Amino acid sequence: MDTVVGILRDNGRGGVVESSGKNRLAPVSVSAQDLNGAPYGMLVVAQLLTPPDALSPRGKILEVLGDPGRSDVAIKAIIREHGLHEGFPDGVMRAAARIPAELPDETVADEIRLGRRDLRELATLTIDGKEAKDLDDAISIEAMNNGSFRLWVHIADVTHYVKEDAALDREALLRGNSVYLVDRVLPMLPPRLSNGICSLNPAKDRLTLTCEMTVSAEGELGGGDVYESVIRSDLRANYVDVFAALQGVAVLPEYKPFLDLLRHMETCARLLRKNRSQAGNLNFNFPETHVDLDAEGHPVAIYPYPINEANEIIEEFMIAANRTVARLYRAKKAPFIYRVHEDPDPEKLQRFLNTAKLLGLRFKIKGKPTTRQLGEILDQIQGTAEEAILGQLLLQSLAKARYDAECLGHFGLAIADYCHFTSPIRRYPDLFIHRVIKGYLHEQPHNRKWRKRAPEVALHCSDTEREAMYAEFDSVDRKAAEYMQAHLGEHYLAHVSGMISAGMFIQLDNTVEGMIPFRTMDDYYVFDEQTLTARGRHNGKVYKLGQPVEVVVANVSLERRQIDFMLPADWQKSALSQQLGLKLKSQVKQTVQAAADVKTLAPAAETLPGAAAGQQETEKAAKKKKKKKDRWPAAVNGPDRGFKAKKNKKHKRKKKK
Repeated sequence: MDTVVGILRDNGRGGVVESSGKNRLAPVSVSAQDLNGAPYGMLVVAQLLTPPDALSPRGKILEVLGDPGRSDVAIKAIIREHGLHEGFPDGVMRAAARIPAELPDETVADEIRLGRRDLRELATLTIDGKEAKDLDDAISIEAMNNGSFRLWVHIADVTHYVKEDAALDREALLRGNSVYLVDRVLPMLPPRLSNGICSLNPAKDRLTLTCEMTVSAEGELGGGDVYESVIRSDLRANYVDVFAALQGVAVLPEYKPFLDLLRHMETCARLLRKNRSQAGNLNFNFPETHVDLDAEGHPVAIYPYPINEANEIIEEFMIAANRTVARLYRAKKAPFIYRVHEDPDPEKLQRFLNTAKLLGLRFKIKGKPTTRQLGEILDQIQGTAEEAILGQLLLQSLAKARYDAECLGHFGLAIADYCHFTSPIRRYPDLFIHRVIKGYLHEQPHNRKWRKRAPEVALHCSDTEREAMYAEFDSVDRKAAEYMQAHLGEHYLAHVSGMISAGMFIQLDNTVEGMIPFRTMDDYYVFDEQTLTARGRHNGKVYKLGQPVEVVVANVSLERRQIDFMLPADWQKSALSQQLGLKLKSQVKQTVQAAADVKTLAPAAETLPGAAAGQQETEKAAKKKKKKKDRWPAAVNGPDRGFKAKKNKKHKRKKKK
């Protein structure tokens, strides 16, 4: 069923739904009898009664979401736009309720008797973000005498609870993955499982699948065994505190017994990374936007999410486990789902090289491009003014990573055998291969059924992953628009991040992105696609990719999740600037008048404790607000506003490639 999400308007003959979001569709006409009582001006979901590409599409209202100005309604609209799922069906919730909240001792004893290895005496910890609740991986490590390490990566044994083709399994497959929106998580499994008995919470017995490996003093990954186990995590650590402990900045009391373990992990991860880099590795340094919300869901700060070495430790261990599992089960010719990343598109790669040349950088790629060659290019542009632009263009030349039943290799990691094994709580492909692994461990493989299903599951989960990614981006864009709406007229440092015939794309140092339309600029600017520059027809001014600029927040569309900027000189002359100035003056006048009214109506109140100080603060605030529009930079406090020297790095969750 095709649907469209948008605002319902009155057209005199019924209604018309104007689609929301950035990708506007043709307005959908709704007859009076198909309105189903929906009020005008509300965000609605409409079912299309004609093909989606019809010149004059028609539809009927299925659901009223609410006031488009409300943030929670806007997020709900994003969920509907991308076909995501919120609550779980009753049958799924009943199935989840039948699973125990904690692991009974009898179950542990039975599992060990049946062959599950007891690793509860092995020092084990989890490292995740501070807010993470679905802890699906834990680490143990042992230093050997010859400078090598034995590494254990323990992954939640979700298939012990989620049986094939049962209600929980069917729902997990339908969703494909958990979705991490800016203000909520839409989990693949009910929270009773994802945050409860499947999550590797500290001081709790948990069933796991363990990938045991050896790492040589040269960082070579060897051995490899996968088996069922039971663990008990000793510490629920987080990236920030682990990094502080490793740096010796601050060691929390609960971390002190594990300092040696953490240092072994740090050394082992560095060895793995160094060894992997010999074949090449694409390390894109793109900051991911992180939004801090208040209790009511309003954005209070936006900044690049910082990455530190603790994140990279876990990333290396996850990559090691994923490649080990893929290698082992490819050798068995098992029906499997692999994570694949194919070779770059030659035309797009040539465009990247041409753009680099225009920016004064010359790179040569001999023969078929390799990961090592592209990795060396990324190393060369790191820290330069062109890094963000060229990195983005290089990324666009690459194929998108996806799932496949065939092992086609992973170009970005320069690994021949690769899969996703480490996140069965939030990714169905991981759950699928866990089921295959356990089938082989128990000598009960269902090869014919799994081989038939693998391509279908891989395609479906590639689609759901992509839809989840777009929804996550849209939710961040909505919150960014809300945040910047409160900063209209303020000045920021930024750079030109892209161009099209209609204008220049702009990225602020806090990672917020928007556009300067050419129509708002002081001349008629022409975009040259060959040189990727914009030149004024009369004044000869030239703007190019990566160029630093000072911009003013000119306009925000919450409905379309878009932000428009202007150059300061153009802003001063614009009607928008004048309108904002009048609005601020009106607000100041109302504030001053309100203070005067209080003084006139209740003069005795000045004798109350703090009353005189309060009035002074009100008057100061009014004067401060009056001056605000003329002050620049508008704000220098906090991680997300005003000037910033340079960008931080990326990611809110573990980077599990």
